[in-house]
Parts: sequence; C-alpha cells; structure tokens
Amino acid sequence: MQEVMKPLTPIQEKFILHWGEMGTRWGINRTVAQIHALLFISPKPLPAEDIAAALAVARSNVSTSLKELQGWGIIKLVHVMGDKRDHFESLKDVWELFRHVLDERKRREVDPTLAMLRECLADKEVGEDPYVKARLGELRDLFEVTTSWYDQVRLWPAGALVKFAKLGDKALRFVMGPKT
Repeated sequence: MQEVMKPLTPIQEKFILHWGEMGTRWGINRTVAQIHALLFISPKPLPAEDIAAALAVARSNVSTSLKELQGWGIIKLVHVMGDKRDHFESLKDVWELFRHVLDERKRREVDPTLAMLRECLADKEVGEDPYVKARLGELRDLFEVTTSWYDQVRLWPAGALVKFAKLGDKALRFVMGPKT
C-alpha cells in the first residue's frame, strides 16, 4: 500500500526554496536543486510522483532532474518493498555529499581548464608573448597545486576535515610564524 506524502512544512518549504535559489547561483537548475533539497531532508526515499506533487513541477521535469542528480552521484535509485515504483534518496552524510559535488565540479570544470592551460603552454606560439606565457603559467601552477592538494585532502576522514577546517588562524600561524 502506497503512503501519501504529507504536505511540506513552512521550514521545509523555506529550505527547499533557498536551496533552489542557491543552486541557480552555483550554475544548477533551480528545480534540480529543489529536488535535491527535498530528498536531502526526506527521512525516506521518495518516488518521482511524490516529488512532482510536493514541488508542484511537471513529472517530466522531475525525471530529467533526477537523472542529472544521479549523474552527480548525490542521489541514488532505491526500491521499496511492496512498491513497484522507483524511489530516490539523497546522500545524507554532508561531508560525503560535499566530496561528491567537489569531485564532479573538478571533473567538469577544473580538469578541462588545467588540460587547456597545459596545451596552451605547450604551444610554441605562447613563447612569442612572454606576458601571456607568464600569466598562463601562474594560472596552471595554481590549478596544479590546488588539484594536488584536493586529491590528498579528499581522502581524509570527515573528522579530520572538520578539525582541519576549524584550525583557522592557528594553521596560518603554524605556517607563517607567530607574527601573523
């Protein structure tokens, strides 16, 4: 027997609307972000029909958005005993969710940019303009250092990441000395 989803509370609506708005600022479709928000705060997996009803969006839009969220690796398809429909749930661990988003952004944005910078710097034409060569070289170096750092840090357990993030000025003083 299928359960009927309860109407969203004002707090749930506030969070979902805000997450959708933030999504647009991050370059994510508003509905995609709202669906993610709904699944993130839902205590149980939801079928696409319930998602469409809760957010008052077209079922076809929900299907497309669910595929995109699955592509990001932040939601997954699950099956519920006694219900033939596909259900979806979000990753619930915020650190794991953050890692997935950063991994995808790195793969989609940083890696191609780094590859392009390396190609430009390998081109003999770049040697004709020392200023451009220097600018591109500094940018490549920044991308390489931050990529290397991220590849190491992403493997840390969540507890270590939290402790590291909370170091703040202590880390700066450790690296730069007590005068900073």
